[in-house]
Amino acid sequence: MTAYLITGAKIVVGGPESERVADLLIDNGEIVAVGTNLDTPTDVETIDAKGLIALPGLVDLHTHLREPGREDAETVLTGTKAAALGGFTAVHAMANTDPVADTAGVVEQVWRLGREAGYADVYPIGAVTVGLKGTQLAELGAMADSAARVRVFSDDGMCVWDAALMRRALEYVKAFGGVIAQHAQEPRLTQGAQMNEGELSGVLGLTGWPSVAEESIIARDILLNGHVGSKLHICHLSTKGSVEIVRAAKKRGFEVTAEVTPHHLLLTEDLATSYNPVFKVNPPLRTKADVEAVREGLADGTIDIVATDHAPHPVEDKDCEWSAAAFGMLGLETALSVVQHAMIDTGLMTWAELADRMSYRPAAIGQVSEHGRPLEAGAPANLTLIDPAARRTVVPGESASLSRNTPFDGMELPGRVVATFLRGEPTVLDGKPAR
Repeated sequence: MTAYLITGAKIVVGGPESERVADLLIDNGEIVAVGTNLDTPTDVETIDAKGLIALPGLVDLHTHLREPGREDAETVLTGTKAAALGGFTAVHAMANTDPVADTAGVVEQVWRLGREAGYADVYPIGAVTVGLKGTQLAELGAMADSAARVRVFSDDGMCVWDAALMRRALEYVKAFGGVIAQHAQEPRLTQGAQMNEGELSGVLGLTGWPSVAEESIIARDILLNGHVGSKLHICHLSTKGSVEIVRAAKKRGFEVTAEVTPHHLLLTEDLATSYNPVFKVNPPLRTKADVEAVREGLADGTIDIVATDHAPHPVEDKDCEWSAAAFGMLGLETALSVVQHAMIDTGLMTWAELADRMSYRPAAIGQVSEHGRPLEAGAPANLTLIDPAARRTVVPGESASLSRNTPFDGMELPGRVVATFLRGEPTVLDGKPAR
């Protein structure tokens, strides 16, 4: 294994203002030393990181890798390559594959595919219910005891709408410290919904998706979890009302965590006026007031993490009329740039706070001990180097993903991932896959 000396990087080590310029020595999969004038091996490879920021490897708690079953949209290999190019060293793969990841056998398959790919660690998320149908609990214990060691369970894409079943799921995973990640969407309020409900949906003639469909499930599940005393995580929170509910719940001591996607931090419902299905997503793009609220919630810690909800689709599922198009957007390769644009460059957050929301906290929620660690001696060498001064224009055809459904096509965004290391091995160098 090659030893690497990263020189002159601004190292983000935790805390609101804890950044310092120093060198990092990486050897045998670990950070050996951090400082200046380090003793180095004679055969060390040096990377000049002057002007770059060193962050702990990013961790995504919400990724769709599509394999098994939809390899025309994405594979574990292509998805984790895209993750590495985005600065991620670990991703959690959602369960809505084909077959559904509702058994120990399927989650172990996804986990092993991730290890074979080698670009990022893949932690499968197990389905809460058999076939995502919301009628019978899946093999939660078997998935938890499998080689994949599943700790997060979600029917993402489908809400666990039955309150009694949701309660049983929370009670079941409590025994081994698991987490239920809820796709908060009351299905009876969103039948045929196409975009955010409001004046614009009426003008465009598209069936509206009311905020209360999300907010009512969040409120219900917070109360259920308070009764059970388990762990609840809210997927892709998107409305001002949802932020207010979670904020109030945390003030009252309820154990709940929440995530927001990069696209909900930046994009608004106005993009639906183009009728371009690349902007069709679940939950839908909301209003400017909602965007401002989720930014504020992320900044003050009400929203715990940023999660991409990377949702690749083949061309035929997006290059069609709006009503027939699939929901979802790409997110792994642009997430860091979007968060820099929306939160760092606006002064709402520091780089240390970004490391908290995109590495430390998602690793803690997902219970992955090798990731989300401060860049200090003895820690696994999982890190990314970014150039915050760089500017780039998003070109779909340059993506490592098999799909091209990015809503940021043609947009100029700040920041560029220069290098990513997974346990001391480079997965990205000079902005390109290292292998």
